[in-house]
Amino acid sequence: MNPIFENKICVVTGAASGIGRAVAVKLAQAGAAVAISDVNEAGLEETRQMMGAPASNRIRVDRLDVSDGDAIAAYAALVKESLGDADYVFNIAGLTRVGSFEETPLSSFEKIMDVNFWGVVRMTKAFLPQLIATRGGVINISSLFGLIGYGGQAHYCASKFGVRGFSETIAQELADKGVRVTSVHPGGVDTGIVRNATIDVMPTDYHDKSQLEARFKKAAITTPERAAEIILDGAARGKKRVLVGKDAKIASFIQRLFPQSYAAKLSMILPRDVT
Repeated sequence: MNPIFENKICVVTGAASGIGRAVAVKLAQAGAAVAISDVNEAGLEETRQMMGAPASNRIRVDRLDVSDGDAIAAYAALVKESLGDADYVFNIAGLTRVGSFEETPLSSFEKIMDVNFWGVVRMTKAFLPQLIATRGGVINISSLFGLIGYGGQAHYCASKFGVRGFSETIAQELADKGVRVTSVHPGGVDTGIVRNATIDVMPTDYHDKSQLEARFKKAAITTPERAAEIILDGAARGKKRVLVGKDAKIASFIQRLFPQSYAAKLSMILPRDVT
């Protein structure tokens, strides 16, 4: 683990499972002081147990809904009071749904945006004074689907494209203040995001959610632990963009090479959710 995180104060949302959990555990192992949060309190407790007793001996655990702006503002103040000014903020909390735009209620679209996009914006805004004070870093999880459009995921893609655009823009604005901004684009990672997803319309050729989950699991070629290693390395180096997984790298390359026709070319390696 990069020694840069030792004794640093790190904030991790979405820490109850998946990438968020793996990042939190590795930060604790590196001796960072870590504030973890999620809406899943049982999962948070499991993460806390996995973190063990880090060298810093400072861990804060809070239930936090990143769609609640008032709660985030209060949370930033509590972290500062209990741990000190944050050095790194990892905005990992997120969710998805499956269904075509035509069939998806606007309320579902709004929920995805409220968590995946506005959650990142709210957290960044609330912690920005601390990050300016520490000349720290904010790491925002976008997605492979923040680089390419993908059938059946209009709401998810919109939120993740938004995170990418937000991150790349504030990276320019904050450079003179010493704050590093990293946009992370994971491909298929073996997390529970599909298991926890709401299915608005079951894609063609799938009879139930378990079949869809099995297909996503097969495409999840990167473990959360490996994803966390890549993300933390990118954060430590202050990289502006981090691609996680061979699938993300291939898709990014094809999109840049064939901006008009990448969807058809990628369909050979990325099965569509909606046909």
